Amino acid sequence: MATSVIAKALTASLFITTGLTLPHDSLNGRSVQGRTSSDLIQPVYQSFPLGTITPRGWFKDQLTLEADGLAGNLFDFYRFVHDSMWIGGSSEYSNLHESSPYWFNGLVPLAFGLDDSRLKSQVYSYMNYVIEHQQDDGWLGPETDPSTRGLWARCYFLVGLMQYAQADPSQEDRIVDAMHRYIQLAHSMLQDNFTGLIEKPGEDYDGDGFGAMRAHEMHIPLQWLYENHPRNNSQVIWETMELMIAGSVAASSDWRTYWVKGVYPEVTYTPRNEPFKDLFNHGVNMAEGLRYPLAIYRMTHDEALKTQTRTAVDLLSQYHKSLAGTIIGDEFITDLNPIRGAELCTAAEMTFSMAWIYQYLGDNDLADWAEQVAFNAVPAQIFPDWWSHQYVQQENQPWSRNLTVSPEMWVNVGSYGNVFGLEPNYPCCTVNHGQAYPKFLANSFTGTEDGGIAHVLLIPGSISTSLGNNKVTIQADTNYPFGMNLNYLVTSDSDFTFYVRIPGWADSSSTITGPDGKTNRVSPSDQGLQKIQLGHGTSHISINFNTEPRVVTRANNTAAIYYGPLLYSLYIDAEVSDVPPIAFSGGSVPSTSTTSQTHDHIIEPKSIWNVAIDPSQIRVAQADVSTLSNPIWDLNAPPIELRVAAVEIDWPTEFDTAANPPLEPQITGKPFSARFVPYGSAKIHMAQLPVVNLAKVDLSN
Repeated sequence: MATSVIAKALTASLFITTGLTLPHDSLNGRSVQGRTSSDLIQPVYQSFPLGTITPRGWFKDQLTLEADGLAGNLFDFYRFVHDSMWIGGSSEYSNLHESSPYWFNGLVPLAFGLDDSRLKSQVYSYMNYVIEHQQDDGWLGPETDPSTRGLWARCYFLVGLMQYAQADPSQEDRIVDAMHRYIQLAHSMLQDNFTGLIEKPGEDYDGDGFGAMRAHEMHIPLQWLYENHPRNNSQVIWETMELMIAGSVAASSDWRTYWVKGVYPEVTYTPRNEPFKDLFNHGVNMAEGLRYPLAIYRMTHDEALKTQTRTAVDLLSQYHKSLAGTIIGDEFITDLNPIRGAELCTAAEMTFSMAWIYQYLGDNDLADWAEQVAFNAVPAQIFPDWWSHQYVQQENQPWSRNLTVSPEMWVNVGSYGNVFGLEPNYPCCTVNHGQAYPKFLANSFTGTEDGGIAHVLLIPGSISTSLGNNKVTIQADTNYPFGMNLNYLVTSDSDFTFYVRIPGWADSSSTITGPDGKTNRVSPSDQGLQKIQLGHGTSHISINFNTEPRVVTRANNTAAIYYGPLLYSLYIDAEVSDVPPIAFSGGSVPSTSTTSQTHDHIIEPKSIWNVAIDPSQIRVAQADVSTLSNPIWDLNAPPIELRVAAVEIDWPTEFDTAANPPLEPQITGKPFSARFVPYGSAKIHMAQLPVVNLAKVDLSN
């Protein structure tokens, strides 16, 4: 095979730095066109094409609320989608031009996950316009001046196209055509000193360098294209991925240098004096950067990158993971203080990252983590009707309002950051939050290495697919995480192996009732999978989890409480007021960019929030779980609560919010049985609380 184009364009030392091998080097002289899909490392658990999995029960209710709420209506009125430059408009919130690609990336899986004709019409209309207006040189997007063309926003547009092609084969050819034309251009741009990835003098598309930090985001759609639709263009696809990584290295944005013990920051404050650029410490970048080593690992087969991914999630878990499973970073990481903020975009990206990484590493705690984010961080930041959201959430947040003083406890977020609204602080979360739940659904069932199917993210849903010639349908009905029972109805033409993931927190006394009607204790593998051999025909299976409340201690004698995958928060009675939306830049949002449903919400407490707890005294209070409320992520809706011994204390405020948890709590009231509710349902909440020893409290109320 002729020498790689990249080998001519770049020095060999650059590839030694990046750790990428050239195609001909890794194939011992075989032509790149002779590759098979096995040349890319395959995941342990394989995702199914979009549309194979459909929602049921409470999760379908939530996706329907999302479709009827902000995410499902942005296309009709919101200026950064409805009037996006990508579809002939003139509105963008930054020169990244990322707003409508963010929206498209989330709305495609929502539309096809729900099989919603209105939403499918939206995403088709958007996609059709962009493809019909693909420029003569192959560029996708509105930018005609080469000096304004940045590659970053194209990454998520391509992810949306990939998902669309999986879900609607009738559009596959034109999507693949457009992607190939674009990749030819991107390849040539990157060869020219990483044009489009690293902004140079006289250019205007990404002065901060977000694209280089997220260069690996091109790999998911390009690896799909490479495996499924190479069209004798494999070498250019491969080289484009190599060039994206090489560009990130040239821009000092290589995550392999950051996910290292001794380099990764335990705590970090302004001013910073660190051996890496600030953007590594950006919470959203970090959530996406977790995917960087594995994106390269698929190409190089370098097991060290797989190991580094495990190191990365462990470092993040130890130093900057919130109680709700997201990253505490407002927008940049500092420490684990519960008054710090965590951005909604970060929660959305973490939901996908943990599900995706789990598929490659297979570690049970990663799927637990994906559920932790999806059942805590994500719903806590979204109003029950899905029409408004926060920019940042705080673990201790006794009110949600425009803070009266500058929030100096946050690094790069203004005083409106914890308000539920249309575009509080910045519009990125408005257009990006929609991806979290649809992608969670799309990754809830996976294929296994032995040709079976596993239910790994335990929401109610169904899958209909073929394992070779074996047609299989699995229907999962459950109120999990609000109940602890999973019920399955399975039909298949032939025998096959079904697996159910057993969460790491589930007690060994949890049980399974198999197709034979016999009940036994669960016996999961080291990876947490319960194996079930099924014959052809119809089978019924049920699983019941047993567990107890878990107390997690934090610094300064504080603690948080979990039950199952849910974090619990003190119940705070609230008064909610609707106010007109405030624009992220200040002033009013243009009337054409609002509807009768778009409000900002001010939430004030009507009951005490300033308590300490005795976590040795906890009782589970469970109501009837046979029917769940809708919306479920609302105060008073979830049927499982906790009663915890608590006492009112003196708790100062700082920066117009709750100060740090008092080191030596001064008790001001009498011990009582406090009501604790799922954190995701409590839009104002106190979850990290000082610990005290109390006399026995009657928790039976």
